Amino acid sequence: MSEKDNTVNINSEKNRYHHGDLRSALIEEGLKLIDTGPAEALSLREIARNAGVSATAVYRHFPDKAALLGALCLEGHHRMAAAFRKAMASSAPGVEAFNAMGRAYVHFALAHPSLFRLMMAQSAGPVSAPPPSAGEPADGMQILVNAIDSLFGADTPQSAREVRRLKAWSLVHGLAMLMLDGHVPSEPALIEAVVDASVL
Repeated sequence: MSEKDNTVNINSEKNRYHHGDLRSALIEEGLKLIDTGPAEALSLREIARNAGVSATAVYRHFPDKAALLGALCLEGHHRMAAAFRKAMASSAPGVEAFNAMGRAYVHFALAHPSLFRLMMAQSAGPVSAPPPSAGEPADGMQILVNAIDSLFGADTPQSAREVRRLKAWSLVHGLAMLMLDGHVPSEPALIEAVVDASVL
């Protein structure tokens, strides 16, 4: 490749991405790729190629694959949280909204299986999910914690809250995994029937 070709590529990268746009673009490309296969198959070079930049440009933002996977996991939690908020906003407060959030959890897992598995591999879960720092938006797990605590009251003993969190998570997570692994059909009617807060 000639020096002129290198100059064109560099200028193209500078013109296309600025003020942090490249990092966001790389995450978007990573999310697209992870929807087509397992996280282990992700390639930083392929992401760079799809984004139209050099591999060197990618390594400025993500020094290795683990750093990229961490960023994808974080974005996945933000998107799951958005799905929870949307489901709850379109339902009556209380149990109905809580059930809607449970259904959203399963639907998110089915829509993004590889991303979901990655998120769960790196997640502490709702029982031990740490509260967000000041100014930081709550992720999906924290929203689940908040919803359960709100549903059953703040005066509920800590041990009882943790048991209810685990029950709620076990229900939706177990259903999601059974459907992802092909043990039960991924039918909306079945999700509707199984996700029911009354079991808590």
